Amino acid sequence: MKRLLILSALSAALMTSACVTVIDATDGDDFGWHGENAQPFDAARDACRASTGHGQRSEAFRECMAAKGWTRS
Repeated sequence: MKRLLILSALSAALMTSACVTVIDATDGDDFGWHGENAQPFDAARDACRASTGHGQRSEAFRECMAAKGWTRS
């Protein structure tokens, strides 16, 4: 019984680990990004800022983030 409980907890943890939501109260621009099997958020955001030369509200930035696995709701 103990093994089943541990296996269930581990299974639940693994199923939810692929979905990430970034809600950072200190930076209002990062609110609402969702990623599934995405690159690390901070690295993706910084790379997209550098490559597009635009902020998070531009279409080019959103396309770059989407290519890295992130979408904004």
